[in-house]
Amino acid sequence: MRPILVTGGTGTLGRVVVRRLLARGCPVRVLSRQAHTPGEHGWAVGDLVTGRGVEAALSGAGTVVHCATTNGKRDVQATRRLVEAARAAGAGHLLYVSIVGVDRVPLGYYRTKAECERLVVESGLGWTVLRATQFHDLVARVLDGLSKAPVLLVPRGVSFQPVDVREVAERVAELAEAGPVGRADDFGGPQVRPVEALAADFLAARGRRRPVLRAPLPGGTGRALRAGGNLVPAHPAGRTTFAEFLAERYPA
Repeated sequence: MRPILVTGGTGTLGRVVVRRLLARGCPVRVLSRQAHTPGEHGWAVGDLVTGRGVEAALSGAGTVVHCATTNGKRDVQATRRLVEAARAAGAGHLLYVSIVGVDRVPLGYYRTKAECERLVVESGLGWTVLRATQFHDLVARVLDGLSKAPVLLVPRGVSFQPVDVREVAERVAELAEAGPVGRADDFGGPQVRPVEALAADFLAARGRRRPVLRAPLPGGTGRALRAGGNLVPAHPAGRTTFAEFLAERYPA
């Protein structure tokens, strides 16, 4: 079997994807900007933004799982370089992990992800795009920052559908093994909940007492979120709820 190259393999999602692929018996190579001691999988040193080492990293790879992400034009530039290198290396499958709502919520970061999706779709390679809702880890990290203030302020009328990163990683591993499917079904968490309810659960899990206040979120982003542009209630593929995640992360 040709190795699977994973970009962003040391990140929140990527490192779990690597473990899931290894558990399935897949040969894995991780692209990193820094050298690492070889272990269960191979390492390739390279930088997607500059292109340094990317061609060598793709050598012999049959599938590329693109979990790496950054901000702004650098993300698009990195994805473009990866597409070009994968095409030159004759890779048969490029799998890109994106976010639910990139075509509905007018955030700059979401627009960037949508542009990266377009590059993958138009790459000429066999491709798969999987969109997932927000990870439990991200929601908890944001609420942790917001709860450091005396009052926890959340956007009014907005809900989220957080999902466990381990479940998304398992789906990514399945798709990587299966081969190109195009646009895969979106992967959402098991529950759609108002952000103030998620905040209350977080405060209780951390033993913090804060009033939770709702404030209007103006502009197109606020309208899109209130309309559920970040949600996929028809695809509640995840099993672990946010409350269950918190109980595991912050045991009493």
